[in-house]
This record gives sequence, structure tokens and C-alpha cells, in this order.
Amino acid sequence: LTCHVCLSHSKALSDEENLKLFGKCNNPNGHGHNYKVVVTVRGEIDPVSGMVMNLTELKEHMQEAIMEPLDHKNLDQDVPYFAEVVSTTENVAVFIWENLQRLLPAGILYKVKVFETEQNVVVYKGEETVLE
Repeated sequence: LTCHVCLSHSKALSDEENLKLFGKCNNPNGHGHNYKVVVTVRGEIDPVSGMVMNLTELKEHMQEAIMEPLDHKNLDQDVPYFAEVVSTTENVAVFIWENLQRLLPAGILYKVKVFETEQNVVVYKGEETVLE
């Protein structure tokens, strides 16, 4: 997932509060990121295929849920979801989770891991979010 532009600026906060909260990422005009996304599925291993899920099918769902709506987009201007939601890495992870949930078999999605940088990583497991 490459070349996103995100705002890291909340309309609900003053300029000073935005700077304090988002630090160097705060910019009302946006800034770019090259995200790395790792999707983990879980479930019973099919005795015939030896897989939890056909990887070709998973890649197709990831293309539809992640790449098509987000890749090379200005998140705040091109993705309706982020018109009202601040485009933090946490919210990008939630967006990806929700899109994948609609496409994958029920209960198979285990976690979405979004790397903003090698040091800034968000892991989202539905309602359970873990920062690493």
C-alpha cells in the first residue's frame, strides 16, 4: 500500500491541540505514507487443500478491500470514509478490517497489522487494538 496522503489533523481540535497530539505528522494539508499491511486469517485447515483459505482468493479480497480504495490516494480527499474520520494509522487499520470483514467468510479474519514505519505499527483485531 503506497503513496497515501493523510491529514493527521482533527477539525475538532485547535491548531495547538493538533500539533501537540499529532506532532511532526500534523499538517492540515496532509503528508504521505507508504504503508505495509499484513492480514492474518485463522480457522480449520482444509484436509484436501491444506490451507485455511485459498491464498489466491485472499489476495483478490485484499485487492478489493485495500488496494482499490486506498492505493495512491489522498485518504482525506479521495476516500469518503476519511471525510469525517481522522486518517491515523489506527483508523486505516479499522477501515481495512471493516472492508475485509465484508468479503471474507465469517470468523476467518484474525488481525490486520499496518506498518506506518518499522517503529510505528498498529495491530487491529476487531474491537481489540494493540500498538506494537
